Amino acid sequence: MKTARERILDASYDLFVERGVRSVGINEIIHTAGVAKASFYSHFPSKNDLIMAFLSRRRDLFTIGYLGAEAQKRGDSPQDQLLAIFDIFDEWFQAEDFTGCPYIRALVEAGPGDVIGAASAGYLRDMRDQVESAAAGMGLTDPRDFAECWMILLQGSVVAAMGSGYTSPGRIRKLGQLLIASHVPDRTSP
Repeated sequence: MKTARERILDASYDLFVERGVRSVGINEIIHTAGVAKASFYSHFPSKNDLIMAFLSRRRDLFTIGYLGAEAQKRGDSPQDQLLAIFDIFDEWFQAEDFTGCPYIRALVEAGPGDVIGAASAGYLRDMRDQVESAAAGMGLTDPRDFAECWMILLQGSVVAAMGSGYTSPGRIRKLGQLLIASHVPDRTSP
């Protein structure tokens, strides 16, 4: 049997993914989780504490547990693993329950000056740092620039998939390939 904390985390996870962190109220989470208000506050003194736990859980379950692991399974090389992310994203975007990236949504909802917005930006920076590390391992020129551009591509694809015109996984993969090619060192120079 799940503890009250686990029930709260499970209920809030689904609600936050579906609707964002600001539009879901504490009372709805308490009701959905089937816990008493006192029990909720004994585990999470504030809604921000719960949101921070949600963001951490999202990183563990989706960003690392699914996206990272799946990219490693689908690609034999760092380049193939990076490009596999676009295939995984396409599957995610096509899912009936796709509602966008919780980090992007929380950052937009809260703003970068808010503790939740800052935490969301931190998770996105962590992803950028992982891409930068992969770029360095691939021997690409200017791994930081590559990682910044890669994140613009990834985040832009999420926003497009949320309703502004994402239509083709091939386009975004092609952009990813072009970005990689633009950072391959020129081997012909002396």
